[in-house]
Amino acid sequence: MKNKALSEKLIPQKFMPNNLAVVALTLSFLSLGILTSCSNNQLTDNAQQGDTRNINFLAFGDGGYHVDYPKTKHIENPRSKEEFIADEKADWLKDFRPEAEFDHAPVYIYPQTNTATEQGGAEAVGLAMTEVCRDKPCQFAIQLGDNIYPDGAGANDGKDDQKRMNDLILSPLKPLFAENPELMVYSALGNHDWKSSRHGVALQTQWMKNQKNFTLDEQGYYKYTLGDKGNDVEFFVLDTNMLLSGQTFYEIPLNSDGSEGELEPALQNGHAELEQGKEHELPISSEDEQQLAWLEEGLENSTAKWKIVYGHHILWSIGGSKYSEGHVLRRLLLPSLCQYADAYIAGHEHDLELISDDCTAYNIGNSQPPLPLVISGAAAKMRGKHSPFAEQQAKRYPQYKLHWSQSFVWGFAHIELDNQEDTLNVEFYTTPRNRAGTAEQVAKFSFDKRSD
Repeated sequence: MKNKALSEKLIPQKFMPNNLAVVALTLSFLSLGILTSCSNNQLTDNAQQGDTRNINFLAFGDGGYHVDYPKTKHIENPRSKEEFIADEKADWLKDFRPEAEFDHAPVYIYPQTNTATEQGGAEAVGLAMTEVCRDKPCQFAIQLGDNIYPDGAGANDGKDDQKRMNDLILSPLKPLFAENPELMVYSALGNHDWKSSRHGVALQTQWMKNQKNFTLDEQGYYKYTLGDKGNDVEFFVLDTNMLLSGQTFYEIPLNSDGSEGELEPALQNGHAELEQGKEHELPISSEDEQQLAWLEEGLENSTAKWKIVYGHHILWSIGGSKYSEGHVLRRLLLPSLCQYADAYIAGHEHDLELISDDCTAYNIGNSQPPLPLVISGAAAKMRGKHSPFAEQQAKRYPQYKLHWSQSFVWGFAHIELDNQEDTLNVEFYTTPRNRAGTAEQVAKFSFDKRSD
């Protein structure tokens, strides 16, 4: 895998005179945005770059959607704009969501037809991230999965996969790369990336291997460290789809008041839907268990100052449709995250949320601050929250706290690891529905560092 370590970005120095080698080394670190100490030749003070000891990055997810790549059911069952909105509202009310809170994504009409679908926001989010990075340091970015909608690479739809990945992954970020040519995007896989086949996953990892600005290990999960020793961060990138595919669980509809349904009545009524991966998604040779052991061992033995874990699927959310998956992943991940990690970042829900878990459900034997859970899955699609569900979650789970959320928006997060204050600072940005690509800061939070 390329760009795992800092040394892999250095300019070859074998034939350089000593002074030129020093210059090349300095420029290489500057291109990564991670030069954290200087001798007598101090860096020029630049307010836009911030303190170079801090670590700043973008976090965005679910960006791989475009109207040129619709779901098959939308092609086979075309809807007018009125029908599209009516269907969205019917689904909204079916889930016992308040009618007064109903909204929908902007509607796109295919040229010379009356067929409507959801407008995508990936290009607008790419422009908005570019704008933010003019004023704030953006040393790299993390991509939170569902990079290719609707069925990943290798989909049997007659489309060229190289063009598909160029269109869905690369194209929205071209303005960002044009102004930040060395910016690296460290990617995770999502459930849509897994849709077609393992071959489809391999096509995506191979495509990223050949791209200057993307990293995604062929194994699907990996780790990397950035920053100067003492002020560094180690990231653990999970393949949460692999973890979930190794589990058998049920998706149970919510009750009318937004509370979680119970399994036994749902089974008796035929309302419990078995969640099980497709054959190609099922773990091979216990690869899901190996990933969990890798994560726990890696977190426990990490010597980095910060330990950040990210993957596609959420642990908690207020969307109201992913809570069964959350139960499974909390059981699998929180024992390690609560003990060793500084934050968990996810997408999957097509909104922006900030939640924390105080980890009291896990006996970790210390008094660390709550674990921040950042959800940034609004890079191309929109989804609404389920406010009755959010209220019921707060009543039922004292360890859970919803700090903020915004739904039916396109947006992303900018995160700073402040090495002077030992705080993790999260800023959320949205961009308007007119697709102009301007950025608006809508929320800002700060959390104390948790890990030793």
